[in-house]
This record gives sequence, structure tokens and C-alpha cells, in this order.
Amino acid sequence: MTGEPLLVEVDGGVATLTLNRPDALNALDAALKVALLDAVRRVGRDNAVRVVVLTGAGRAFCVGQDLRESSGDDGASLAVELREQYNPLILAIRRLEKPIIAAVNGVAAGAGMSLAVACDFRLASEDASFVPAFGRIGLVPDSGLTWFLPRLVGPARAAELLLTGDPIAAPDARRLGLVNAVVAAVDLAPEVRALADRLAAAAPRALALTKRALNRSLEVGLEEALAYEASLQGIAGATADHVEGVAAFREKRPPRFTGE
Repeated sequence: MTGEPLLVEVDGGVATLTLNRPDALNALDAALKVALLDAVRRVGRDNAVRVVVLTGAGRAFCVGQDLRESSGDDGASLAVELREQYNPLILAIRRLEKPIIAAVNGVAAGAGMSLAVACDFRLASEDASFVPAFGRIGLVPDSGLTWFLPRLVGPARAAELLLTGDPIAAPDARRLGLVNAVVAAVDLAPEVRALADRLAAAAPRALALTKRALNRSLEVGLEEALAYEASLQGIAGATADHVEGVAAFREKRPPRFTGE
């Protein structure tokens, strides 16, 4: 239904979540935030879904918080909103044990930029841009942006981008390592789908465990990371998909992974 704030479509193991407030450039109001969090959690529990795509309807990806909904809020209420609405959403995206691709079809500003950088992959159209616009309204970057951005582009570059708040054009985002690829607008959907299909054909359990290892590696030292890898490898090695992968390699055929 076009009146719904979020569209969810599942096709061939790929769930596409489309922010659907094009007239508001997909600004995040209360209904959209609730719907998006619920959808991320639901696709995470759905074994038929192997990959998730997050994108926006119309000419924007997401311009962040709908300021018409929150004008005049004081600091205390903003902090509560982050803790109760935005932070659970970012954590749900990171804890999703399936690859999630941000298809950035236009501007990603404020918390919309935070949503994009929380995903595992970012593919952008050539006319997309990233705008850390918090300083323009006297606020600080939130929704994980101060955590993700230094890890993507380095601390010095992150400081420059967040303190100036200057827009980052798609080609510059690619050069900085903020996005994985930049393609023509007409090619964005097919390129995203090609990547999603490739990931959907991989071993789901192995991808989930790899995401766990990557998340853990950001917070621990080498010795603990090595121990955690060994533990996860023990889990992966006991799966039917591992047996299938080895058999396919020996028989020189494509593997048929089932997630078991």
C-alpha cells in the first residue's frame, strides 16, 4: 500500500525495505521509525530471507529526523528519543545476522546518513550525497555516526566531515571509502540486486558468523579476536553447509547451501 511509511517486499531470498515518505524526502517520523525497527527484526527471524536491502522511495534515501515532528524539543526529550527509538534501530541493523545493503538513491542526511553507514554495504547512485547536517541545527552527530564514520574513513577525515558538515558527493564518498561503489542512477537497482543475489547464494550461517566476528573485532584485541574466530569456526565447521561446500569444491560444481 502506497500510504504505508515503509514498504516490505521479499523476492528470491532478498527482502527490500523501502522508506516510503517521498514527499518528505523519507524523513523519519515516529511511524516510520517504528515500522522500520519492526521490519528489521521480522526479516531477521525469517529464514526465507537471506539478504536485506534498505532504500528510499523517490529522489532521496533519507534526510534524517522529520523536524516538523520535533520542533521545540528540549535536550532531555531528544536524549530520550535517541535512547528509545534511534539507538534500538541502529543496534538491530548491526545485530542482523544477514547482510544488509544500503541502496543510496539520493541524499542521505543526518540520521539518514547514520542508517546508511550502519549497513554492511553501501551502493550509491552517482547523484547521491551524504550530509552530516547535525551542526546546522545546533546538534551533535548521533545514531552511531561518530562510531561508524571514523572506522570507515579514519579519525582525521571523520573529524573533518563531521565538524564542517559539508555535503559529500558520491564520487568523493567512494574515494574516501564511505561507499563500496557508485553507479549511474538507472543502474543502481540492478547492481544492488546482483550483489544481493550473490550474497543470497552464499552459506547463510557462515555469513552470520562472519558478521559476528567483524562486529566483535571492532572492540577487542588480536588475542581475543583469534579466540573468537576459533570458536565461530567450530560452529561453522559443524554445519551441513560446510559439508556441502567441501563436496561441491571436490566435485567442481556450484554449492547448494540451505542454511543448515
